[in-house]
Amino acid sequence: MEQVRQLIGNVYAFAVLTVIASILGAYLVAFIIEKTVGVAVRKTETDLDDKIIEHIHQPIVLSVALWGTTFAWLSLPVSERMHGYGMALFKTIAIIVWSRAGLKVVSLVLQALSAKSRAKDIIQPRTLPVFDMIGKLLVVGFAVYFCFLAWHIDLTAWLASAGIVGIAVGFAAKDTLANFFSGIFIVADAPYKIGDFIVLDGGMRGRVTSIGIRSTRLLTRDDIEITVPNAVIGASMIINEAGGPSTAQRVGVTVDAAYGSDIDAVHDVLGKVPTGVPHIMKSPQPVVRFEAFGASGLTHTLYVWVMDGEQRELVTHLLHTKIYKAFAEADIEIPYSKHDVYIKELPRAERGGAPDLRATG
Repeated sequence: MEQVRQLIGNVYAFAVLTVIASILGAYLVAFIIEKTVGVAVRKTETDLDDKIIEHIHQPIVLSVALWGTTFAWLSLPVSERMHGYGMALFKTIAIIVWSRAGLKVVSLVLQALSAKSRAKDIIQPRTLPVFDMIGKLLVVGFAVYFCFLAWHIDLTAWLASAGIVGIAVGFAAKDTLANFFSGIFIVADAPYKIGDFIVLDGGMRGRVTSIGIRSTRLLTRDDIEITVPNAVIGASMIINEAGGPSTAQRVGVTVDAAYGSDIDAVHDVLGKVPTGVPHIMKSPQPVVRFEAFGASGLTHTLYVWVMDGEQRELVTHLLHTKIYKAFAEADIEIPYSKHDVYIKELPRAERGGAPDLRATG
């Protein structure tokens, strides 16, 4: 290189040529990777290595270009301080580029492990967000640490004061920290997962669309997205309508038949109502239960199963409609709330010596 520099004569021209050569070298490296490693990974059964090569391809090329640029910078006649600043800047750029690639690679590897996980494996779809958060925090933490080292910043004083700063930050951001740790516990305990329909204490119901570090997002049936802090969910009683060994849900529709109705006819009519109603499963079969002797009628409940909880309201609507029509066709009365009032005896002043009256209303 020294002979080349002397041959060129001008140090600035040498630096420019070095940068150009490094860029050409970067394209050459990209071509070699594409024709060798790229072809090899495309022949494998999994596409994980293809995606990893795709994400680290650019950092490798940029690293080659940065290496040549660094060499050119060091050849310029500037002060040692400027050389140091330039080196720190180039190292910082390389750290940022590789950190971005590292974040994507960590997510890809964890997703591949969770997709092939077994029952006893630590990394599973329900624990994936926890490990994804931990992996990203580690990558970002190492990136920040090496950036400090690149600029020759002594971390001893920073680490010594971290305890005091941590206490102050803990008091100032207690709600944020509570949401953060609640998010970790929610993902680890897995009371619900993305796609589940859940009901919170206040009756809020929706499909889980995102489980983040700070909050959980629910999409209601009104197509409204609600962001709930994880600390609120962590302290609430949660009903997971998609929980259990199956995502199917049982839907019950209650109706009263008037006293004096033919019970067998009521059961027969209700048993035929689910026929033709969409989203109702054939197995388990719909069942009719005589629940109670109500205040105004004989209380019956028709139970059906639906595969998707999102159709719960629609199925309930259709069943109510068919029950009303079926009862009308079968001449089965659906009683309304009514009360019989009996007057045992009127006051003496009002009845005027007349005999006792009994009124029914």
